[in-house]
Amino acid sequence: MSELKLKKCLKCNNLVEDTLNKDLICCGEVMQEVLPNQNEEIKEKHLPRYEIKEDKIIVSVNHVMETEHYIEWLLVKGKNTTVKKVFSPNEEPILEVPYEKGLVLYSYCNKHGLWMTKVS
Repeated sequence: MSELKLKKCLKCNNLVEDTLNKDLICCGEVMQEVLPNQNEEIKEKHLPRYEIKEDKIIVSVNHVMETEHYIEWLLVKGKNTTVKKVFSPNEEPILEVPYEKGLVLYSYCNKHGLWMTKVS
């Protein structure tokens, strides 16, 4: 299964998924690849966590959801599925989808970027 490949424009902050694995242009410049964050100091509040219940997986993030700082979206990517849910401030960042072995979970914080958890 392929992992999520994101690219971001450093001028306008446009964020897109790169499904072609090519240079993408925005605002006249090549977009930069966005890699999952590894910052240990803030990892606990950003990494997607999960609970498997029967044939479902419940994904959430223990993060504030304030106007200036919040989880913009959660994405679950698997061999047979890709599900994304977008959030607004004050919404609880939680997503429930069918469980599938080998899922990869992503969260995107408006201040601290992309985070990833692989389901064991």
